[in-house]
Amino acid sequence: MRVWALLLEYDGAPFVGWQRQASGLSVQAVLESAAARLTGGAPAASTAAGRTDAGVHAAGQVAQLALPAAFAADRVRDALNFHLKPHPVVVLRAAPAPEGWNARFSAIGRVYRYRILTRRARPALLAGRVWHVAHALDAAAMQEAARHLLGRHDFTSFRASACQANSPLRTLDRLDVRRCGDLVEVTAEARSFLHHQVRNMVGTLKLVGEGRPPASLATVLAARDRRAAGPTAPAEGLCLMEVRYAADPFRA
Repeated sequence: MRVWALLLEYDGAPFVGWQRQASGLSVQAVLESAAARLTGGAPAASTAAGRTDAGVHAAGQVAQLALPAAFAADRVRDALNFHLKPHPVVVLRAAPAPEGWNARFSAIGRVYRYRILTRRARPALLAGRVWHVAHALDAAAMQEAARHLLGRHDFTSFRASACQANSPLRTLDRLDVRRCGDLVEVTAEARSFLHHQVRNMVGTLKLVGEGRPPASLATVLAARDRRAAGPTAPAEGLCLMEVRYAADPFRA
């Protein structure tokens, strides 16, 4: 057997999230079920770089699985994709993992994108992919506010009450806000994030886009109190875009 690195794309709408739950369909369960078809029915445990929540999408999720070493990378990708049907999960690339590599713990950066549609008409083509806000947002003010969150901080104000991380300290390397027509896109990058951190930051930035002072983000951050921040943005606007590694198996 060999550890394989998998680059995944999926629509999070029909799933309870990446991780197996007591009830409901998870991305992990679907992937492991497909992998078992390649191992003669033997269980194939998987690990992912990010445990995306229910409804959160991925364009660049990375997972690992142990599969027969004799398989070629293209065969692993194509066989898994065949058995993943009809679920909206696709293996984009498969590659042998470097020695000692781990999809979760070897990651040095994770990039998420959040999209807000700011127009009166509801989305049709982007339904389930954006947070629909039926009025304009000041993206420039949101970008100014975002600068207050860059760097290493205690992000308790943006942490879900159910977060199991040992520490609220995180280093936010990037938080960019830009407008693309009717879309406001927020891109966040860090080595790791707290539970709901990105969605809570977006929910707070939206309030700035509606008129709160950009400097208020510094006050919210310093409060270290979830009640000081804005609402949790809906899951459907969030997508895991990329996971970065020092030893990237897909570029070997």
